[in-house]
Amino acid sequence: MRQEFDEASHECIRYFIGDVRDRDRLYRAFDGVDIVIHAAALKQVPTAEYNPFEVVKTNILGAANVIDAAIDNQVKRVIALSTDKAANPINLYGATKLCSDKMFVSANNYSGRHGTRFAVVRYGNVVGSRGSVVPYFLKIRQTGVLPITDPQMTRFWITLQQGADFVLDSLSRMKGGEIFVPKIPSMNIMDLARAISPECKTQIIGIRPGEKLHEVMIPEDDARTTIEYDTYYAILPAFHDWTLDGFIGINGGRRCPPGFRYSSDTNPRWLTSEELQTMLGSLPHDSNE
Repeated sequence: MRQEFDEASHECIRYFIGDVRDRDRLYRAFDGVDIVIHAAALKQVPTAEYNPFEVVKTNILGAANVIDAAIDNQVKRVIALSTDKAANPINLYGATKLCSDKMFVSANNYSGRHGTRFAVVRYGNVVGSRGSVVPYFLKIRQTGVLPITDPQMTRFWITLQQGADFVLDSLSRMKGGEIFVPKIPSMNIMDLARAISPECKTQIIGIRPGEKLHEVMIPEDDARTTIEYDTYYAILPAFHDWTLDGFIGINGGRRCPPGFRYSSDTNPRWLTSEELQTMLGSLPHDSNE
């Protein structure tokens, strides 16, 4: 990244190495910064189950460090990246991200007179992200067999560019305390396997520890405080300075009906084979090795 965007040509850029666990390093990195996008996390579900304390240190204590450093350095806006696994979590990774989400939402009260605003973006699997199923399938397809955890499994999918664009859009629209959820398509794992390598056989291996059959991004209990827009949803915080109807009056949108649930298996939009192929074709070259 430094080779492509050097400091001499981009005066607003500085490069740091560090860790969200290192509170002092965050304070130095946040000095003079207006906007923070918090994307640091340990996200591998099986790894989290085996190394719980390490995941708590990064995903929860690291989040607390980011919040304190942002407030004390007068950062104006902070967006934290979440995951569908934070809604009704059944694994440690999802539980730590739910805790992180709650912390960032409540940080708007915690910031007090400092005025730092915090919000969260929650979306599904990023196509081709490190450690995900797509690069794994691409890597082993030459064996002729693709392992399938469960043929009924569904997931939300989003491209890296779509995720980045949604984060930037959410930065411009946030008031503080919202959890923004994009409207994105679902995909069945068998459709993905056929799109990657239609000639491969499949082998059912069973769901891994801590894994869900379907993912939820907005559970029923959050429906009463969720507003629907054309391209996204906004889950409003429990403690805020506006009523739900007041927020709708200012920003538009409409209430979600009681019992609403945004889940990958009941999602009205599904990826077609052509869309899957387009997504796969847009991956960096090394993801197809």
